[in-house]
Amino acid sequence: MSKSVLDMSVSVDGYIADLDDYLGGADGHRLHNWFAEDAEAKRPPGPESEFFDEWSGCGAVLAGRRTAELMDHWGGDHNGRPIFVPSHRPPGPAARWGYPLVTYVPDGIVSAMKQAKAAAGERDVQVRGGYAGQSALEAGVLDEIQVHQVPVLLGRGHRLFDILPTEIELQIIRVVDTPLATHIRYQVITPTPQP
Repeated sequence: MSKSVLDMSVSVDGYIADLDDYLGGADGHRLHNWFAEDAEAKRPPGPESEFFDEWSGCGAVLAGRRTAELMDHWGGDHNGRPIFVPSHRPPGPAARWGYPLVTYVPDGIVSAMKQAKAAAGERDVQVRGGYAGQSALEAGVLDEIQVHQVPVLLGRGHRLFDILPTEIELQIIRVVDTPLATHIRYQVITPTPQP
């Protein structure tokens, strides 16, 4: 059965980007330096290779509008996977006419996740973006969280989870420690009601 997995790189102090949406460091990519920019071409050796299998093995992507637009909707698909964007506003011209695998879902995160899981079949839905992850968690439609905790303190910016309506219990499924990041995967335990 398809699972929804929020997958994010995060600083030790909980930030996913600075105030200008850069990922820290002099090159603006500090939070993603644990894998190479051309990592698909040069697959890293060791445990990081598992994450590339997971990313390329997903069946669909659900992304928040801000993340989708910052990434230009990954050029219209996420490595050939359909992208679902929950948003009450219509998509911009590129997403509307140029990207047939991008679907804007106006009736909320629950509907967007349902459509993403249907498209994914038996494969996972990768959730991208802090707001989308928080919304899915609050709505009770997020199954797992995977964080790639990078040993840096950004000190300011956008947090992964800023305010949640209630305490949510997680269970550690896997921990992979590498020199550049600690990768922790959690199962969401505390059920929240789905509308």
